[in-house]
Amino acid sequence: MQPAKELIAKVNRGELTTGPLVIDHLWPGLMDHVLRAEMDYMIVCMEHSCHNTERVAEMCALGRLANFPVLVRPPKLDFSTISRTMDLGACGMLLPTVETPEQLDVVRDAIRVPPRGRRRPGGMGNRWIKDMTAADWEKDVEQDVIILPQIESQKGMDHLDAIVGHEVTTCAAIGPYDLSHDLGVGAQWDNPKFLAARAEIRAAAKRAGKVMWMIGDGPSLAQEGFTFICVGEPSVILESAMTQIVKQTRGEASEESLRGYNA
Repeated sequence: MQPAKELIAKVNRGELTTGPLVIDHLWPGLMDHVLRAEMDYMIVCMEHSCHNTERVAEMCALGRLANFPVLVRPPKLDFSTISRTMDLGACGMLLPTVETPEQLDVVRDAIRVPPRGRRRPGGMGNRWIKDMTAADWEKDVEQDVIILPQIESQKGMDHLDAIVGHEVTTCAAIGPYDLSHDLGVGAQWDNPKFLAARAEIRAAAKRAGKVMWMIGDGPSLAQEGFTFICVGEPSVILESAMTQIVKQTRGEASEESLRGYNA
Protein backbone atom coordinates (compact mmCIF):
# COMPACT_ATOMS: atom_id res chain seq x y z
CA MET A 1 0.00 0.00 0.00
CA GLN A 2 2.71 2.38 -1.12
CA PRO A 3 0.46 5.42 -1.82
CA ALA A 4 -0.83 5.40 1.77
CA LYS A 5 2.67 4.99 3.15
CA GLU A 6 3.97 7.95 1.15
CA LEU A 7 1.01 10.16 2.05
CA ILE A 8 1.29 9.61 5.79
CA ALA A 9 5.06 10.05 5.67
CA LYS A 10 4.46 13.46 4.10
CA VAL A 11 1.74 14.29 6.64
CA ASN A 12 3.96 13.29 9.55
CA ARG A 13 6.78 15.47 8.22
CA GLY A 14 4.43 18.42 8.55
CA GLU A 15 4.33 19.09 4.82
CA LEU A 16 1.20 20.64 3.34
CA THR A 17 -1.10 17.98 1.87
CA THR A 18 -4.39 18.69 0.12
CA GLY A 19 -7.23 16.68 -1.35
CA PRO A 20 -10.96 16.71 -2.12
CA LEU A 21 -13.91 14.94 -0.49
CA VAL A 22 -15.96 13.61 -3.42
CA ILE A 23 -19.68 13.43 -2.69
CA ASP A 24 -21.75 14.51 -5.69
CA HIS A 25 -20.06 13.35 -8.89
CA LEU A 26 -17.55 10.53 -9.23
CA TRP A 27 -16.13 9.55 -12.61
CA PRO A 28 -12.75 8.26 -13.84
CA GLY A 29 -11.81 11.60 -15.40
CA LEU A 30 -11.89 13.21 -11.97
CA MET A 31 -8.68 11.38 -11.15
CA ASP A 32 -6.97 13.19 -14.01
CA HIS A 33 -8.17 16.57 -12.73
CA VAL A 34 -7.02 15.83 -9.18
CA LEU A 35 -3.60 14.74 -10.38
CA ARG A 36 -3.20 17.75 -12.68
CA ALA A 37 -4.15 20.01 -9.76
CA GLU A 38 -1.24 18.43 -7.85
CA MET A 39 -3.42 17.30 -4.96
CA ASP A 40 -2.09 14.65 -2.62
CA TYR A 41 -5.08 12.38 -1.99
CA MET A 42 -8.77 11.86 -2.66
CA ILE A 43 -11.58 10.77 -0.35
CA VAL A 44 -14.64 9.15 -1.93
CA CYS A 45 -17.74 9.55 0.23
CA MET A 46 -20.21 6.66 0.44
CA GLU A 47 -21.99 8.09 3.48
CA HIS A 48 -23.88 10.93 1.78
CA SER A 49 -23.75 9.86 -1.86
CA CYS A 50 -25.20 7.30 -4.26
CA HIS A 51 -21.86 6.04 -5.65
CA ASN A 52 -22.05 2.34 -6.42
CA THR A 53 -19.34 -0.04 -5.24
CA GLU A 54 -18.18 -0.81 -8.79
CA ARG A 55 -17.35 2.84 -9.46
CA VAL A 56 -15.65 3.26 -6.08
CA ALA A 57 -13.52 0.15 -6.72
CA GLU A 58 -12.66 1.57 -10.15
CA MET A 59 -11.44 4.83 -8.60
CA CYS A 60 -9.41 2.91 -6.01
CA ALA A 61 -7.84 0.88 -8.85
CA LEU A 62 -6.95 4.05 -10.76
CA GLY A 63 -5.32 5.39 -7.63
CA ARG A 64 -3.34 2.20 -7.16
CA LEU A 65 -2.10 2.30 -10.76
CA ALA A 66 -1.16 5.98 -10.44
CA ASN A 67 0.43 5.45 -7.00
CA PHE A 68 -2.12 7.94 -5.66
CA PRO A 69 -3.98 7.41 -2.36
CA VAL A 70 -7.75 7.03 -2.60
CA LEU A 71 -9.58 6.81 0.72
CA VAL A 72 -13.25 6.00 1.25
CA ARG A 73 -15.77 7.30 3.78
CA PRO A 74 -18.05 4.31 4.46
CA PRO A 75 -21.72 4.75 5.37
CA LYS A 76 -21.48 2.76 8.61
CA LEU A 77 -18.91 1.47 11.08
CA ASP A 78 -20.07 -2.12 11.45
CA PHE A 79 -17.69 -5.01 10.77
CA SER A 80 -19.25 -6.00 7.44
CA THR A 81 -19.19 -2.47 5.99
CA ILE A 82 -15.57 -1.80 6.99
CA SER A 83 -14.39 -5.17 5.69
CA ARG A 84 -16.26 -4.59 2.43
CA THR A 85 -14.65 -1.16 2.07
CA MET A 86 -11.25 -2.79 2.36
CA ASP A 87 -12.33 -5.21 -0.38
CA LEU A 88 -12.84 -2.23 -2.70
CA GLY A 89 -9.12 -1.52 -2.57
CA ALA A 90 -9.17 1.68 -0.53
CA CYS A 91 -5.92 3.06 0.94
CA GLY A 92 -7.81 3.91 4.08
CA MET A 93 -10.99 5.37 5.48
CA LEU A 94 -12.46 8.59 6.80
CA LEU A 95 -14.78 7.21 9.49
CA PRO A 96 -18.00 9.14 10.17
CA THR A 97 -19.23 9.92 13.68
CA VAL A 98 -16.80 7.96 15.81
CA GLU A 99 -17.94 8.32 19.40
CA THR A 100 -16.20 5.54 21.36
CA PRO A 101 -12.93 3.59 21.19
CA GLU A 102 -15.01 0.41 21.04
CA GLN A 103 -16.12 1.40 17.54
CA LEU A 104 -12.48 1.49 16.55
CA ASP A 105 -12.00 -1.99 18.01
CA VAL A 106 -14.53 -3.18 15.42
CA VAL A 107 -12.64 -1.30 12.71
CA ARG A 108 -9.39 -2.92 13.83
CA ASP A 109 -10.90 -6.39 13.55
CA ALA A 110 -12.31 -5.58 10.10
CA ILE A 111 -9.03 -4.31 8.59
CA ARG A 112 -6.73 -7.02 9.97
CA VAL A 113 -6.59 -10.71 9.14
CA PRO A 114 -6.30 -13.38 11.87
CA PRO A 115 -4.74 -13.58 14.36
CA ARG A 116 -4.65 -9.76 14.61
CA GLY A 117 -8.27 -9.36 13.51
CA ARG A 118 -11.18 -11.14 11.86
CA ARG A 119 -11.03 -9.88 8.28
CA ARG A 120 -11.58 -12.31 5.43
CA PRO A 121 -9.82 -10.59 2.52
CA GLY A 122 -11.16 -10.49 -1.00
CA GLY A 123 -11.94 -8.33 -3.99
CA MET A 124 -9.74 -5.53 -5.24
CA GLY A 125 -8.14 -5.20 -1.83
CA ASN A 126 -6.13 -8.32 -2.66
CA ARG A 127 -4.26 -6.37 -5.34
CA TRP A 128 -2.16 -4.63 -2.70
CA ILE A 129 -0.14 -7.80 -2.04
CA LYS A 130 1.69 -10.41 -4.10
CA ASP A 131 1.30 -13.26 -1.62
CA MET A 132 -1.63 -14.09 0.61
CA THR A 133 0.22 -14.87 3.83
CA ALA A 134 -0.70 -13.20 7.10
CA ALA A 135 2.80 -11.71 7.24
CA ASP A 136 2.31 -10.09 3.83
CA TRP A 137 -1.04 -8.64 4.87
CA GLU A 138 0.47 -7.13 7.99
CA LYS A 139 3.52 -5.73 6.19
CA ASP A 140 1.94 -4.53 2.95
CA VAL A 141 -1.55 -3.45 4.05
CA GLU A 142 -2.30 -3.29 7.74
CA GLN A 143 0.73 -1.25 8.77
CA ASP A 144 -0.02 1.47 6.24
CA VAL A 145 -3.82 1.64 5.97
CA ILE A 146 -4.99 5.15 6.89
CA ILE A 147 -7.75 5.51 9.47
CA LEU A 148 -9.18 8.98 10.16
CA PRO A 149 -11.95 8.92 12.81
CA GLN A 150 -14.17 11.98 12.52
CA ILE A 151 -15.24 13.62 15.77
CA GLU A 152 -18.76 14.86 15.00
CA SER A 153 -20.58 14.91 18.35
CA GLN A 154 -20.25 15.81 22.00
CA LYS A 155 -20.10 12.10 22.79
CA GLY A 156 -17.06 11.84 20.54
CA MET A 157 -15.54 14.81 22.34
CA ASP A 158 -16.13 13.03 25.66
CA HIS A 159 -13.98 10.10 24.46
CA LEU A 160 -11.54 12.21 22.47
CA ASP A 161 -8.21 11.03 23.85
CA ALA A 162 -9.19 7.36 23.69
CA ILE A 163 -10.30 7.74 20.06
CA VAL A 164 -7.29 9.74 18.90
CA GLY A 165 -4.88 7.52 20.80
CA HIS A 166 -6.37 4.26 19.54
CA GLU A 167 -3.92 1.91 17.84
CA VAL A 168 -5.66 2.13 14.45
CA THR A 169 -6.03 5.91 14.40
CA THR A 170 -3.60 7.45 11.93
CA CYS A 171 -4.66 11.07 12.40
CA ALA A 172 -7.39 12.87 14.30
CA ALA A 173 -10.21 14.17 12.12
CA ILE A 174 -13.21 16.43 12.50
CA GLY A 175 -16.67 16.60 10.99
CA PRO A 176 -17.14 20.35 11.48
CA TYR A 177 -20.70 20.68 10.19
CA ASP A 178 -22.16 17.82 12.24
CA LEU A 179 -20.11 18.70 15.31
CA SER A 180 -21.22 22.34 15.22
CA HIS A 181 -24.86 21.26 15.08
CA ASP A 182 -24.44 18.76 17.91
CA LEU A 183 -22.91 21.54 19.99
CA GLY A 184 -25.94 23.74 19.25
CA VAL A 185 -24.07 26.28 17.10
CA GLY A 186 -24.73 24.87 13.63
CA ALA A 187 -22.31 26.19 11.00
CA GLN A 188 -21.28 29.17 13.16
CA TRP A 189 -17.61 28.72 12.42
CA ASP A 190 -16.51 31.66 14.58
CA ASN A 191 -18.59 30.61 17.57
CA PRO A 192 -16.35 30.20 20.64
CA LYS A 193 -17.96 26.86 21.49
CA PHE A 194 -17.09 25.38 18.10
CA LEU A 195 -13.62 26.91 18.03
CA ALA A 196 -12.91 25.51 21.49
CA ALA A 197 -13.95 22.02 20.36
CA ARG A 198 -11.81 22.27 17.23
CA ALA A 199 -8.83 23.39 19.30
CA GLU A 200 -9.42 20.53 21.73
CA ILE A 201 -9.31 17.97 18.91
CA ARG A 202 -6.11 19.51 17.60
CA ALA A 203 -4.57 19.41 21.08
CA ALA A 204 -5.57 15.76 21.52
CA ALA A 205 -3.83 14.92 18.26
CA LYS A 206 -0.68 16.69 19.43
CA ARG A 207 -0.77 14.81 22.75
CA ALA A 208 -0.93 11.54 20.83
CA GLY A 209 1.91 12.58 18.54
CA LYS A 210 -0.43 12.73 15.57
CA VAL A 211 -1.69 15.29 13.06
CA MET A 212 -5.24 16.61 12.70
CA TRP A 213 -7.10 16.31 9.39
CA MET A 214 -9.20 19.41 8.74
CA ILE A 215 -11.69 20.34 6.03
CA GLY A 216 -12.52 23.88 4.96
CA ASP A 217 -11.04 26.87 3.17
CA GLY A 218 -7.55 25.75 2.23
CA PRO A 219 -5.68 29.07 2.33
CA SER A 220 -7.24 30.05 5.67
CA LEU A 221 -6.50 26.67 7.26
CA ALA A 222 -2.91 26.77 6.01
CA GLN A 223 -2.50 30.22 7.60
CA GLU A 224 -3.73 28.73 10.89
CA GLY A 225 -1.01 26.10 10.70
CA PHE A 226 -3.06 23.12 9.55
CA THR A 227 -1.15 20.92 7.11
CA PHE A 228 -3.42 17.89 6.46
CA ILE A 229 -6.20 19.72 4.63
CA CYS A 230 -9.30 18.77 2.66
CA VAL A 231 -10.13 21.68 0.36
CA GLY A 232 -13.78 20.66 -0.10
CA GLU A 233 -16.16 18.93 -2.48
CA PRO A 234 -15.30 19.23 -6.22
CA SER A 235 -18.82 20.21 -7.30
CA VAL A 236 -18.90 22.98 -4.70
CA ILE A 237 -15.43 24.13 -5.78
CA LEU A 238 -16.60 24.16 -9.41
CA GLU A 239 -19.71 26.19 -8.56
CA SER A 240 -17.63 28.67 -6.57
CA ALA A 241 -15.15 29.08 -9.40
CA MET A 242 -17.93 29.55 -11.98
CA THR A 243 -19.64 32.11 -9.74
CA GLN A 244 -16.44 34.11 -9.43
CA ILE A 245 -15.84 33.97 -13.19
CA VAL A 246 -19.34 35.29 -13.87
CA LYS A 247 -18.94 38.06 -11.28
CA GLN A 248 -15.55 38.98 -12.68
CA THR A 249 -16.97 39.04 -16.20
CA ARG A 250 -19.76 41.34 -15.04
CA GLY A 251 -17.34 43.49 -13.06
CA GLU A 252 -19.22 42.62 -9.86
CA ALA A 253 -16.57 40.71 -7.95
CA SER A 254 -14.78 42.46 -5.13
CA GLU A 255 -11.00 42.71 -5.20
CA GLU A 256 -10.84 40.44 -2.16
CA SER A 257 -12.93 37.68 -3.75
CA LEU A 258 -10.95 37.92 -6.99
CA ARG A 259 -7.71 37.56 -5.10
CA GLY A 260 -9.05 34.41 -3.51
CA TYR A 261 -10.12 33.00 -6.84
CA ASN A 262 -6.99 33.94 -8.74
CA ALA A 263 -4.83 32.39 -6.02
